[in-house]
Amino acid sequence: MEKDYTFKNFWYDLDRGYQIYYTYLDNRYLISKLTKNCYSQELITEKKKSPHPKITMLTLKRVKELFDFMEDIEYKI
Repeated sequence: MEKDYTFKNFWYDLDRGYQIYYTYLDNRYLISKLTKNCYSQELITEKKKSPHPKITMLTLKRVKELFDFMEDIEYKI
């Protein structure tokens, strides 16, 4: 990830409708904005005995908390 890439850039791109892949705790996710202050996080990594939910609804506050721990951020085109 670029050093100049901040949460403000990330949030702006989500707000414009981009879907973004990222890695968090060795799992791959896809995040997208649904409505104001409502984001969808979909688990892409398929592990046989994974306790993680496949789809989660997040608020902007939670997305901001996760941002510092996100790795390998990619945009879905």
